[in-house]
Amino acid sequence: MRNFRHLLMTLTMLLLGAASFAQETISGKVVDGQDNLPLMAANVVVRGTADGATTNDDGSFTLKTSKTSGDVIISFIGYETRVIPFTITPGQTFNVGEIKLMVDAEELEAVVIVGSGVIDMEEDRKTPVAVSKISYKEIQQKSGSQDFPEVMKNTPSVYVASQAGGFGDSKVYVRGFDQTNTAFLLNGQPINGMEDGNMYWSNWSGMTDVASSVQVQRGLGSSKLAISSVGGTVNIVTKATQLRQGGFAQSTIGNNNFIKNTVSYNTGMMENGWGFSALLTKWSGDGYNRGTYGEGQNYFVSVGYKANEKHLFNFLIFGAPQLHDQNFTKSISSYLTNGRKYNNNYGYYNGDYMTERRNYYHKPVANFNWDFNINDAMQLSTVLYASWGRGGGTGNWGSGRVRTADGHVDFDAIAENNSALPGAIGSLSNGGYAIRNSVNNHAWYGVVSNFNHKLTDELSYNAGIDLRTYKGDHYRTINHFLGLNGWETTDNAQYPGGYIVTDAFSAKPWSSLFDNADDNQKVNYDYSERISYGGVFGQVEYATDNFSAYVQGAVSNQSHRRWDRFGYVEAEEESAKVNNTGFNIKGGASYVITPNHTVFVNAGHYSRQPYHDNIYLNFGNDVNPLTKNEKVTGFEAGYRFRSSYFDANLNLYSTKWKDRVTTTSDGDEATGDRVYFNNSGVVQLHKGVEIDFMAHPFTFLDVRGFGSFGDWTYDDNIYQRTFDQDQNLTEEEVIDVKGGKVGGGAQTTYGFGLVYKATQRLSVDVDWRNYDNLYSTAVVKDNIELPSYDVFDAGATYKINFTETSLSFRLNVNNLFGEVYMSEMTSARAVEDGDETYKGINTSNNVFFGNGTTWNFAMRFNF
Repeated sequence: MRNFRHLLMTLTMLLLGAASFAQETISGKVVDGQDNLPLMAANVVVRGTADGATTNDDGSFTLKTSKTSGDVIISFIGYETRVIPFTITPGQTFNVGEIKLMVDAEELEAVVIVGSGVIDMEEDRKTPVAVSKISYKEIQQKSGSQDFPEVMKNTPSVYVASQAGGFGDSKVYVRGFDQTNTAFLLNGQPINGMEDGNMYWSNWSGMTDVASSVQVQRGLGSSKLAISSVGGTVNIVTKATQLRQGGFAQSTIGNNNFIKNTVSYNTGMMENGWGFSALLTKWSGDGYNRGTYGEGQNYFVSVGYKANEKHLFNFLIFGAPQLHDQNFTKSISSYLTNGRKYNNNYGYYNGDYMTERRNYYHKPVANFNWDFNINDAMQLSTVLYASWGRGGGTGNWGSGRVRTADGHVDFDAIAENNSALPGAIGSLSNGGYAIRNSVNNHAWYGVVSNFNHKLTDELSYNAGIDLRTYKGDHYRTINHFLGLNGWETTDNAQYPGGYIVTDAFSAKPWSSLFDNADDNQKVNYDYSERISYGGVFGQVEYATDNFSAYVQGAVSNQSHRRWDRFGYVEAEEESAKVNNTGFNIKGGASYVITPNHTVFVNAGHYSRQPYHDNIYLNFGNDVNPLTKNEKVTGFEAGYRFRSSYFDANLNLYSTKWKDRVTTTSDGDEATGDRVYFNNSGVVQLHKGVEIDFMAHPFTFLDVRGFGSFGDWTYDDNIYQRTFDQDQNLTEEEVIDVKGGKVGGGAQTTYGFGLVYKATQRLSVDVDWRNYDNLYSTAVVKDNIELPSYDVFDAGATYKINFTETSLSFRLNVNNLFGEVYMSEMTSARAVEDGDETYKGINTSNNVFFGNGTTWNFAMRFNF
């Protein structure tokens, strides 16, 4: 019995000792390393054990462990992991104190390989430029249901206009220059249209889902490519293969039945060096204006491979097939009569909705990036890219349109009239009516490669090539016959006997990939063009701790050729080949006065080749003999202030754009000879001041603001000259436009915003902007100015973090205040009503009278 009692006592003591050993305590607090706000639900474990805990609302934690020494591992999604060693005196609590976790930039930006050497980011050299950066977080929060350009709306001297009130019909003005004069790059790939320099944002509707960051370089910029951007350069960097395994699912709803669902997954970079990321989106909505329905999908696939420390590869393909109905040019009086959502482009056919105006397009883009770290001093970065565009837009064909009493298209009445035509065959001369497709297909291939060499700690250079080739095909087909049996076409030069078009082609992005019309099933036009481009560029920079200076230059050649299979017989369908050479040179210097204060200056001159559409007259094969390179000269100076709590930028700029030439031709009725009308001497001078700041007065509050004050005018008169077909001057006229205001973008913009971090879970942000000095795009001396207007944006984000996942909710509200808001006027006509100055002005853009409000709400689950 005594032995039993002794054994029982011994076991009890061991159990008590073990229990006492298992009750050692570790405590502490985890906060964000930047703003010191507590991080709730951070994961805390003792290495090699199951002993762990998660942080509370105030970031604190307490855990029990059986170990008296070892490491505490603290982790939180999106932050760098911390390892804290500990040694515990038995019976005492070990407090690790306040642990600051820093944001893991690579995880949040989600970019491993994107061809970094050819993306032209401002950080690529030490001499600053006028630049604004938009983060992944802001893109995700602010975009909502809006077009991608809306993420740039809080940038100085950037004006975003909604062209036709439809999804993707936006325009961007930078320092008063439209988007044909601003270079847009996607992972180092130029994406402006090769024919006219335009940007069609509907082709990039999925950009908000895949963009990792955006850098808006105003003015001269830091681009290494052989491009001549007058307004600036916008660098868009997409996601690539991600470091972290996981993904997200997101659902968004918004005004006018907008709904968007997105799912994304990535494997992370695996031990064998491979990684895979994918994203898929589906969206639809009725649009803000009536008759502007849209729908589409976005897809993104990225495959990365890290062969070793020297070689990184990434392949990605991205596409955004979509269709959206449009609202085109109308006078302001139409909106005053019918309301700000007025649109007369649609109607009903057999009881179903139908529109005359629909854009449909599918443009897959593929990139293959190779980053070669040759050694510590030399790097080579190359991107091979391709895009294949298929689609176009619909419109009316023929003169037989009928409208209802309220102004909409009466498709039923049109069909009845069509059926009464002889044989139900329509033509341009018998009052027939159909809906046509204007097809714009292309194939584009290119390569950009950049070699960077650091010669010494202070001196470096880079050099590279920019090669592109583009083939475009343009023609018209019939989309819907509306009761006709066919359409008679008699003006095709290669079919002198004419023909009857009987095939109808859809206006849907996926089916357009496979639609191929025979030559005798095309109406109005059928032509192609080949544009080839080759350029070389280089830069030398000298930089010390306090001083930097650079010189940069590029030379390029463009060749153009055109084939017209409709307006010319087969023997004459090929045009003459045209070659143009251009160049740019720019340089600058900066000086760091103190670590807080930096000043810089930049200057540059461009000789820019004309676009393809300006080389050939009136969409024919006749070469414009009067077109020459445009000359652009820019100067800018800037000041930067940087501190822990306040950053500010001040920029001054002056850009002169001269030798702009627009030429048209016509036939002389008396002689039949060709006559050329040449408008030359068009000079624009854009001067301005820009300021922006970001302040962190408290850990829970960020405040930002910007202002841009421009003076954009025509700096000379227009000289209109008339030439005969032998280029003899027959008439000359001076049109006085000097001092007239340049329109399109608001010359004065300013705004303020704040982000209030109410709790660790909840943040609220507000932005307000004012737009003033907005003029018609008409080139006249006494231009018409619209009233100023204001835009107010507000949003709230609520996020719940779990151990390995998170759930977030986001609400955006956009409200527009102003008597009249219009993003572009196409005519400066005024009606006879005197005081009602604006009623007769035509606009191709969204128009609001009074207040207009849009909203969207998103729920996102990260895993």
